[in-house]
Amino acid sequence: MAGKYFEDLQPGMVFKHDITRTVTETDNLLFTALGCNMQPLHLDMEFCKNTIYGERIVNSMWTMNFILALQTHDIVSGTTLGNLGFEEVRFPRPVLIGDTLHGETEIVASRESKSRPEAGIVTFRHVGYNQRNEVIMTAVRNGMMLRRAEVV
Repeated sequence: MAGKYFEDLQPGMVFKHDITRTVTETDNLLFTALGCNMQPLHLDMEFCKNTIYGERIVNSMWTMNFILALQTHDIVSGTTLGNLGFEEVRFPRPVLIGDTLHGETEIVASRESKSRPEAGIVTFRHVGYNQRNEVIMTAVRNGMMLRRAEVV
């Protein structure tokens, strides 16, 4: 199991994720179509020529999904009990087809669960970057993490 347990995740820890990915037109098209998001900013090149971007921008939900997925292997694979919610999500810069993304996760806070002795609550801050190291996404997320069996 690659994931970390609640006791392994201390506030202040930062995980710089090794996986990077260049966003393709297929990524954007499939995710947008599967989500039934017909926003022309993601699909219509002619429409986008007259926008502030001058070209299609990548669906922000794909961007968030990718950046959050980066931490799965490093932190939560097999040890998470699920997301409890997001406190904030920001997209300070658009992602364009052809951008190469990478990310990191910081442990912001942690506390024992009041209702589940086998779990703890961890607050994660996820940050995504493009190839110029410009921030393209931030999210603060609360997750329920398994505690080590010997602690329970």
